[in-house]
Parts: sequence; structure tokens; C-alpha cells
Amino acid sequence: MPLAAGHRLVDGPPPVEDYLRLRRDCGLSPKTADQATAAIAGSWTFRHVLDAEGDVVGMGRVVGDGGWYFLIADMAVLPAHQGRGIGSAVLDALLDHIRACAPAGAYVTLTADPPGTRLYESRGFTDVAPDRTGMHHVMPSEADR
Repeated sequence: MPLAAGHRLVDGPPPVEDYLRLRRDCGLSPKTADQATAAIAGSWTFRHVLDAEGDVVGMGRVVGDGGWYFLIADMAVLPAHQGRGIGSAVLDALLDHIRACAPAGAYVTLTADPPGTRLYESRGFTDVAPDRTGMHHVMPSEADR
């Protein structure tokens, strides 16, 4: 699905403020400006989408080693802009970049929120269960220790 008229896919990260706003407004866990700055700097590749007014309305990035392991992260589209091909365009651009730059056999992974499952499955992603178990661990802050 092509992007809706007036929307433009941009190669690279959005500004830190927009990264933080998209995460917040899309229901992803909030992050600090320092975390956002590090996430942007540590990304292997990044894409974002601007609407006709030049506002950032979607984004996604890849974290990886450039050799065989790639994690798709921070896929987010503002609710008012969903259903316009933004998530598809971002995901396709990220996957195209991996195909073009990574060696054969690259392992691409992600953690999907239920609303995104259909999109990811349409691009060939499959659930790792029951052969594997997805896990996570959030490091406690100093205040939690």
C-alpha cells in the first residue's frame, strides 16, 4: 500500500522530541531524552514519515550488528494517521535496507503488539513459539534498588 497523498518517507531518524512524542502518543513506554538520543545514535538504520504539514507521524528503526542479527524496534504510527500505509512503508523500507546491506541468512526479529501482528505476518514474520520463548528484562532504576 503506497503512502497517503502528502506523506513522505524520510531516511533517518526523527528529532528527539518527535521520537519521544511518537512513543508517548502511540502507547509505547515513555523514555527520557537521554534514552532517545542513545537509541537514535545506536540504530543501524531509521526511517520516519512526515505528513503534508511536515509533522512526524510515524517511525521505525533497526538495531543490529550489521552481520547477522537485526531487531526491528520503535514501530509507531500516530493513531490519527493509521490505516494510510505508513507502517507498511516504514517496515518495507527497513526490510529493503536489511536485504540490500546484510549478508544472506540475516536473522530479523521483533516484538509485536497485537495490532501490528497482521502487518508483520504479511511480510513473512512468524511467531517463535513453541520452539522458542520470547523474554525481556527491564533493568531497575537507581530508585528501584
